[in-house]
Amino acid sequence: MYRIVFKFIIGFLVFSIAWVLIYKFVPIPFTFTMISNSVQNWNSDGPIIWSKKWKPLDKISKNYMNAVIASEDQKFEDHHGFDFEAIQEAFKKNEKNPKKLRGGSTLSQQTAKNAFLWQGRSWLRKGLEAYFTVLIEIIWGKDRIMEVYLNIAEMGDGVYGVEAASEKYFNKPAKNVSREEAALIAAILPSPKRYSASNPGPYIKRRQRWILRQMRYVNWK
Repeated sequence: MYRIVFKFIIGFLVFSIAWVLIYKFVPIPFTFTMISNSVQNWNSDGPIIWSKKWKPLDKISKNYMNAVIASEDQKFEDHHGFDFEAIQEAFKKNEKNPKKLRGGSTLSQQTAKNAFLWQGRSWLRKGLEAYFTVLIEIIWGKDRIMEVYLNIAEMGDGVYGVEAASEKYFNKPAKNVSREEAALIAAILPSPKRYSASNPGPYIKRRQRWILRQMRYVNWK
């Protein structure tokens, strides 16, 4: 029994490290979220086909980098995958209001989840998320983490990545978006199916203005 468990652990470690190494160099073709959403949205004509176009980091406007850092993780360039102060703050808020759960995930954690795992709040997934976060911080580095995040994050119903979002919402490539446009996309990221960049309501407009103010203090290299 112990030998079987040991072999399983070694096999998982080898497989996961190899998986992360491969994704360090090649565009990620699909994620579990894309597949799951496509299956859930199945209609009479077949599954909803997602829109996704991979772009290297140097073909993406720095406005996007600054916007997502300002919105999602202002300590991104300084931490090693985890923002323990944000996690502790989210834990306290969730204790006070368990019906409205808040997350304290960094961009690194979100990227690990989006690239390798499924959506959900189980302890198993959170544990795997932490494990893959450590791996990508060590193996990928910040530039690759940002590149992957911007290319696979869900940014609307069937829309993944900033290139597809830029074309859909602004009719332009990701390298040409303005600060205001990048902030608008960042504003809907927490709930890209609930909120729309095409027709932003008062809440999203307020959030966009807040992100624009925060972007003054962010300067992606």
